Amino acid sequence: MSAVIDEMAIDLNNLDKSSWKTYRFDEIAQNISERVDPNNTDLTVYIGLEHLDSGSIHIKRSGTPDDVNGQKLRFYKGDVIFGRRRAYQRKAGVATTDGFCSAHALVLRANPDVIAPELFPFFLHSDLFMNRAVDISVGSLSPTINWGTLRHQEFLLPPMVLQSKFIKLFDYSNNALTEQDKLNATLDIYIKSYFLDFWNSIISNEKIKLGEVCKPKQWKTISTKELSDEGYFVYGGNGIIGRYKEFNHKDPVVAISCRGEYCGNVHYTEPYSYITGNSMCLDEVNRKVFEPKFLFYVLFYLNLDSVVSGSAQPQIIKSDIENFKLPRVPISVQLDLVRKMDLLWHIKTENKSNFENISKLKNLLLTRVF
Repeated sequence: MSAVIDEMAIDLNNLDKSSWKTYRFDEIAQNISERVDPNNTDLTVYIGLEHLDSGSIHIKRSGTPDDVNGQKLRFYKGDVIFGRRRAYQRKAGVATTDGFCSAHALVLRANPDVIAPELFPFFLHSDLFMNRAVDISVGSLSPTINWGTLRHQEFLLPPMVLQSKFIKLFDYSNNALTEQDKLNATLDIYIKSYFLDFWNSIISNEKIKLGEVCKPKQWKTISTKELSDEGYFVYGGNGIIGRYKEFNHKDPVVAISCRGEYCGNVHYTEPYSYITGNSMCLDEVNRKVFEPKFLFYVLFYLNLDSVVSGSAQPQIIKSDIENFKLPRVPISVQLDLVRKMDLLWHIKTENKSNFENISKLKNLLLTRVF
């Protein structure tokens, strides 16, 4: 990355913006408001806000007209689909084909006389734009941006001669992120395949209920106001959510998210942690029967849908966890799997760290430029 910056001959720490100009947003981009009826269209690609990844300009998923009802917005290849609802989620992706999207989005098209279309999506992901988008959102439950307000916002932009250099810089960082993301995805597939090969090779005539070898328990939930930046890690339904002055588990424990959006997620906690009531802890595991880390890998990679009940508010209840059956596996075999899986997860963690570091660098570059 540093070689690319040197090649550009630009000092990002001391950018001279004397030649930059201020533009209203409606001079920077056009709001495409063409309407589409999903029940009466030849378009086959639907993009909802759920298909947009936070912080990414790429759209990796899509739906179909059968998934939705009600009037939607038409987009064309090259347009940017920006999530105007809950802008703090930082969702803005470039369309790679024609289609239609959620009415909770804005379809934006760069004005090439003001900003290069290749630079536009990076500008939208800058703190400068995203923080402004959050500030002008209205509503408490689902803050939403109105085009009538956004169009009047003013932003300082570089001249075209500089834009071409910034595009090269951001493309380089974005390509590095994409390659790292592909590597992480491939590694995830390999690790899961490795585990399933092991699991499918198990031959055991004895099934054991989890309730016979551990004590599933939900601990007291603490409020977000009680969290801090210091103390012991606190686990909610989707991992670490902060820190707290106390811990309720000295040793690592398997924690299964038991309510809400993340119901069924499985975590292996850090020592000296506080696990809230949003997760079911597998306490007091009988180590003569199951190694706790082995239980984690098994439950992480197995589908727990069979113990999830409810649709509007998914949940897992204690009795379902207690009655969940697993085959008896020799401790020596369990420990061998844990050793191999730990190694694979270490590689996975290192790759994830690389992705996060590249992402931080990209965001730093965006901040320096815009």
